[in-house]
Amino acid sequence: MSNRERSEQQRNGSGRSADVPEPVDHAAAPAAWSRWHRLRLNIPIFIMMLGVLVFVSNATAVPWNNEPTGQTISTLTADTSVTFANPDHVSLPENGTYQVKETSTWFNAKRPSTGEVQRTNMIVREPIGAGKGLPAVVFMHGAGYGTAKNSFGDVAEAMASAGFVTAVIDKPAWSTNDVTRDYPGSAAVYDQVIDMLRGRNDVDAGKVGIYATSESTWVSAYLLRMDRKVAFQILLSPMVFSPREAVGFLAAQDFALAGAHEGYQSIVRRAFNADSAMFGVTNPDIRTLEPQTYSIPTLVAYGSKDVMTAQVEGTEAMLAMAHRAGNWDMTIRSYPVANHVLRLGDESTAGTGFADRYVSDVIDWAVGQTRGLKQTSERVAGIRLYQSITVPKDLHANRGLTVYGVLVHVFMLVMLLLALIVALVAFALRIHAAVRRRKGPLLGFSHGFGNQLLTLTITTMATLALFAAGLGQVVMAVVKIAWGGAPDDEPGLMVWSWPVIQVVCTLVVWAWSRVVARLIEVAMNRGVLQFPPRRGSIRAVVSGREPVLASTRLGRVLFWVTSIAMFSVLLVFAFWGLFIY
Repeated sequence: MSNRERSEQQRNGSGRSADVPEPVDHAAAPAAWSRWHRLRLNIPIFIMMLGVLVFVSNATAVPWNNEPTGQTISTLTADTSVTFANPDHVSLPENGTYQVKETSTWFNAKRPSTGEVQRTNMIVREPIGAGKGLPAVVFMHGAGYGTAKNSFGDVAEAMASAGFVTAVIDKPAWSTNDVTRDYPGSAAVYDQVIDMLRGRNDVDAGKVGIYATSESTWVSAYLLRMDRKVAFQILLSPMVFSPREAVGFLAAQDFALAGAHEGYQSIVRRAFNADSAMFGVTNPDIRTLEPQTYSIPTLVAYGSKDVMTAQVEGTEAMLAMAHRAGNWDMTIRSYPVANHVLRLGDESTAGTGFADRYVSDVIDWAVGQTRGLKQTSERVAGIRLYQSITVPKDLHANRGLTVYGVLVHVFMLVMLLLALIVALVAFALRIHAAVRRRKGPLLGFSHGFGNQLLTLTITTMATLALFAAGLGQVVMAVVKIAWGGAPDDEPGLMVWSWPVIQVVCTLVVWAWSRVVARLIEVAMNRGVLQFPPRRGSIRAVVSGREPVLASTRLGRVLFWVTSIAMFSVLLVFAFWGLFIY
């Protein structure tokens, strides 16, 4: 032995060379496990993993009472005609009485809260030869991004031909979206338009009213707070309750009408308990149901095929608020076959007409109101009002649920992205090794862990895709129903996908529990899980000579990153209630 070798031995404190690995004590290694031994470990791991997921599903569950169901209000007559006493037998204008002149102008709609300006088109329709002191109506947009050119054209034209000056503008949207709408700001713009009409020499400033539909009935509430001189209002399918309650009702009812599995319906409950204020969105909890909102003469119109509004509870609430304000001039009309915007059929189809007498009834009511006549027809008329489920008034912002939901979804996305990056790195290295014709293991998975990881990853991601497809079909069906279409006779994917996902996820959890049990078995055979660990076992595992998972660091990183990513997918499933419904 040379002097250099002796020196090396002395520095390492032993008689072995420094580059010779410490031997593993194979004599102490236990015998291979029996199938029963593995099963005894597998079952409790499965129970614990499944228990965690079931616990999460139950902890994130939101109680929802749909009772009472099938609420109704009987009308006093099926005839929706609106009539007034006319003791002086004055000739009253009706649809088509006058020719109509249309004028398009532009103005700046300024958002009060930010100063943002939207260049806005306004189309004014006026009756030719109707004289002075005319009543006027400002039309207010529902959801979406309606313009002056593509909105309210037919009804605005009809009302103008009956002696009204009508104004339709581009919807005040500025830089907001459907979630961040500025309702007070929109109300200020519509009030600006009202003042424009009041300033015309052919309009009676005391006879300017509004025509609000759907979402804009939240805007009209703000408008009536800031302008107490609005003469009358026509409310088409008013939302009545807070956005959280009204849209929660809409979603819950339409998910059920679409035929979605109860599991998909439960998603609505969790989604509408989200605390949107955490992200600066406060619209869901605005309160517009107050006496001032219904303090002026009001015509309310519903369609029997409207699946977006709570007609029974909404009518009761509006009447209660109006009576508290001392207003008994409330007229309710319900039209058969008509949808959310009182059209007959699919709203998305161009040229879809209104319910038979709707436009005539609106004109007759508005004419009688602006002439100061006494209504003689029944206040509540048309087809019976019906509501399938109750309004979920117990919905509230749940910050804890929201924080957990955001964290688990962000964690899943981050881990999936990280797993994809590591997998791409491994793929690139494999190609590089093939080009250079290098031999040796790239990942070096042992004991079949590589194949198991691949199988479970494919299965989990396929299940996630099935979940997204099922939910997507539900959303498309709800949109179809909202536009006035009929639900499919065979719901298909939205029904069977949920239980299939449940079964597959349970099998995936079982498979993962077997992987964990196998890891424990191999680690114990390597002496790593002994206390203290068998001499040299940890170094042998880390170096890859006696691997538990894989002989290379890249293989071990890929396994653990992918495994955590797949379990995060299961946690997301659990958040949406997949393990209890």
